[in-house]
Amino acid sequence: MDAALPEVPAARGRRPWPMQLKAGLVIVATIIALAVLAPWIAPHPWDTISIRTRFQPPNATYWLGTDDYGRDVLSRLLMGARLSLAMGAGATLFAVAIGVPLGLAAGYFRGWADELIMRAADVLMAIPAIMLGLLVLAVTPPALWKTALAVGFVYIPLIARVARSVTLGLAGEDFVQAARARAEGAGYILFREILPNAWPPLIVEASLRVTYAILLGSALSFLGLGAQPPSSDWGLMIAEARQFIDRAPWIALAPGFAMCLLVVGINLVGDGLRERLDPRLQRHAPKA
Repeated sequence: MDAALPEVPAARGRRPWPMQLKAGLVIVATIIALAVLAPWIAPHPWDTISIRTRFQPPNATYWLGTDDYGRDVLSRLLMGARLSLAMGAGATLFAVAIGVPLGLAAGYFRGWADELIMRAADVLMAIPAIMLGLLVLAVTPPALWKTALAVGFVYIPLIARVARSVTLGLAGEDFVQAARARAEGAGYILFREILPNAWPPLIVEASLRVTYAILLGSALSFLGLGAQPPSSDWGLMIAEARQFIDRAPWIALAPGFAMCLLVVGINLVGDGLRERLDPRLQRHAPKA
């Protein structure tokens, strides 16, 4: 009888991609691809007004119908994806660029620097996000880039608190103590030692902030403080369609459904990244 071959242990270090991460990436990548290709795949000009085609229900010519100006809803939806994605990503990048250095400094230096930064963050977090965004935008004429900065400003304290929490956990690690023993400067330790090891939770937090940034930006556009007509921003499309919700519900339902789909996709990506990057939540790979 042949001797049984010894069992080879499964390779370690490979973390399977969670299903929600795969599903979220498919949804988000599809929306991004549609937004990038919008000028070429839009079936009609997004800003062409035609009184003869007002309030057309979904049909073979206008797949998602037309609005009160006779504009194709599908074409405006595709072009509006660019604005919503750009606003959400821009606001999150702004919040990360300001909040991460503040959180690193608060967690590393502690003392008065920590108290000053965190108490200021607490004051900003005590103000409702929509009110803080309105305060930032109320003193200047509305514009999309100003909306992105206002939304990013709202989420700076949250990013800073996450960065501070991660820094507090890493400041006592051996590689940080070794850098201090080498008499490395604070800047080197923060950005060359701590920050590279702090990116996983920060990436997860940033991916989730994109969702809230898109929703808050759309809410501000709905209130008239974001994108301005004739822009095809999703929040503005819903705001313009609210008076026709009984007569032509498809005008509001299309951007509303698209926004929900994008938010679900980004949330799935955030949850999947948390599971993949956090070893405490890592599931054991199934045995062969």
